[in-house]
Amino acid sequence: MVRKVFCKKYKEELEGLLQPPFPGKMGADIFENISQRAWSDWQTYQTMLINEKCLSLADPEARRFIQDTMKKFFSGEEVAAVEGYIPSTK
Repeated sequence: MVRKVFCKKYKEELEGLLQPPFPGKMGADIFENISQRAWSDWQTYQTMLINEKCLSLADPEARRFIQDTMKKFFSGEEVAAVEGYIPSTK
């Protein structure tokens, strides 16, 4: 049976993640409030963001930037631009 969540990003009930994406409070919040579609869209955007801005995830500042951008992405706030990125319209 598919687990459904009311997706914070897309404001509709969609298929949820199979498990939290990482441990802790933030992972649990994403598991409960973010759909598989939104998580997949984030992963695509995050990869482009890391590549475009040449971020090193070994750098604590880069990790904070990614984390802050992820929160904005899921909340529907404006996020750092990635040239050529077209958000999903599914």
